[in-house]
Amino acid sequence: QVQLVESGGGLVQPGGSLRLSCAASANATIFSINTMGWYRQAPGKQRELVAAIIRGGSTNYSDSVKGRFTISRHNAKNTVYLQMNSLKPEDTAVYYCTAEVYNILAGEYEYDAWGQGTQVTVSS
Repeated sequence: QVQLVESGGGLVQPGGSLRLSCAASANATIFSINTMGWYRQAPGKQRELVAAIIRGGSTNYSDSVKGRFTISRHNAKNTVYLQMNSLKPEDTAVYYCTAEVYNILAGEYEYDAWGQGTQVTVSS
């Protein structure tokens, strides 16, 4: 199976920056990682997509973070990053990494892997 390990969360003041990282561990002879992304969930709210990136590098962002957040990835390391700038209190949430796992041997999509989540708190 594929495991995702996130890092980089913490407490930051409004206007500050944080960089989240997420590394996927996978048996490369069986699995490949396709789309990777970040979701977030604030208290009392539904989980929402923040940003996603495909292997080729095309990206997609929620309107609330466009121009402030940048998603990137290192395919050889199966790692995805989220650079968050100009952070606002409303960005406070648990951020989850996700990866679309493709079974090379079966030649088909397998499942979506999820990380354990990392807390981001934006407060003065």
